[in-house]
Amino acid sequence: MNWNDFKLALSQHLQKELHFEYAIDMRVPVGYHITEIKQAVITSVDCGGVKNEWTEVIVQLWVPDGDAGKVMTTDKALSIIGTVERVLPVAGDAMVKVEFGNADFDTRQLLPKTIKLTANELLINLVPDKVQCKAQDRGGSCGTPADTGTTEKTKIEMINLTQAACCTPGGGCC
Repeated sequence: MNWNDFKLALSQHLQKELHFEYAIDMRVPVGYHITEIKQAVITSVDCGGVKNEWTEVIVQLWVPDGDAGKVMTTDKALSIIGTVERVLPVAGDAMVKVEFGNADFDTRQLLPKTIKLTANELLINLVPDKVQCKAQDRGGSCGTPADTGTTEKTKIEMINLTQAACCTPGGGCC
C-alpha cells in the first residue's frame, strides 16, 4: 500500500476508531500514539550488481506504560499526518510500513495488508515484510546466471583409513 492509498483509506472513513492488528487476534493496545512518521529513501545494490532505489514511509506506533488513553481515530491520525506533511513533503507513491513493538512482540516494521471497516472502526491488518532477491527475479543471483538445474558435484578421493598410519591408543601421537 502506498502513502496516498493509506491516507485515502483514512479520509474515506472519518470519525472511526483506528485499530491495527499485528498478529492473529493481537491488536495494538488502545491508547497508542502515532509518535512519528519517517520517510526513508532506500538505495541499495543487489547481489547481481544492480542499483535499486525506493521510498518508504514508516508510521511509528507507541503505547505509553500504564496508559489506556484515548482511542486513536481516523480524524486524529489525519491531523497528525497533516502536521507532518506541513514540515516534510511525503512521497505519495512511497511504500507504507507500520513500526510497532511491545513486551510481547519485538519491534518491527509491518506492511498494511487489508483494511476492514465495521460500524465503529477501521481495522488495518499488518503482515511481516518478505526478504527477496531482486537479482533472482531478473533471472540470476549473486551476479551469476539463473540455475540451469544441473549441478556438478566436486569429486573427492576416499582413503582407506585402516591401511593408513593413524593414531592408536598408547601410540604417543595425541
